[in-house]
Amino acid sequence: MNTTLNTDLDRARFGREWEEWHRHHETRRADSLGFFAITGLHWLGSDPIALPGAPGTWRLGDGGVVAQLAEAESLTLEGETITGTHAFGPIAERGSVTPTFTDGDVAGAVEIAIRGGHTILRPRRADHPFLAEYAGTPTYVPNPRWRVAARFVPFDAPRPTEVGAAVDGLTHVYDAPGVLEFSWRGEEFALTAFEGKAPGSLLVLFTDATSGITTYAANRSVAVDAPDAGGWTTVDFNRAVNLPCAYTDFATCPLPPEGNRLPIGIEAGEKKPLARVVSSAELVAPGVAA
Repeated sequence: MNTTLNTDLDRARFGREWEEWHRHHETRRADSLGFFAITGLHWLGSDPIALPGAPGTWRLGDGGVVAQLAEAESLTLEGETITGTHAFGPIAERGSVTPTFTDGDVAGAVEIAIRGGHTILRPRRADHPFLAEYAGTPTYVPNPRWRVAARFVPFDAPRPTEVGAAVDGLTHVYDAPGVLEFSWRGEEFALTAFEGKAPGSLLVLFTDATSGITTYAANRSVAVDAPDAGGWTTVDFNRAVNLPCAYTDFATCPLPPEGNRLPIGIEAGEKKPLARVVSSAELVAPGVAA
């Protein structure tokens, strides 16, 4: 298998493009109402619950999630103001809706999501301390040698693949369209791939020999461009990133499928975060809670 990718690579340009990509990635995930703003993870049932720092009481009803808002409370969803009693209707597995609110001059939101057949609520506030204290994620120095040529081998039909989750009692099922085969220093490897965000693109969840040492123990992910007509693409491990569960206990991220636990050390991409939010809403050093 041919793995030579870097013979004519402009290393200065490679470095600049990586820096721009990672800066954009850091900015996007530190959005004021993104994952770093989540203040709790609540499993919803038929009994009404209140969400600290968010309006209303919430329960499961015949029409899905129902919010009961007090007279002075409101939510906004897709430009429409919600008051009183509101049923949000059916939400698909891995789907979500996120109505927003304001508390004085602080923006907030309530994510309503279905994960593993469970209904969860995750309130978010722009004044979450983790947002203010987030100092960026350390990385390995980008190195072109971690750009690996890979051949996509499709399955006859996408295979439903069950994986664990970052929280107990939850599993995810994703359709895997095939595997990515690559070689590294004379050894052959294959990684199960899931569908990526762009049409034809792929996403790989993996761990490796650095996991739990210099990188986050549970998982990392790397996005892969759509294969060409011959099935070839590039896995750039320099762009391996942490999932939200590396930063907060309030994430339900999938774990890598069987076979995606590489015995080699991928010394590329993002390392352990400098801090994370645990379920007590405290900030702790990495490694305290996986």
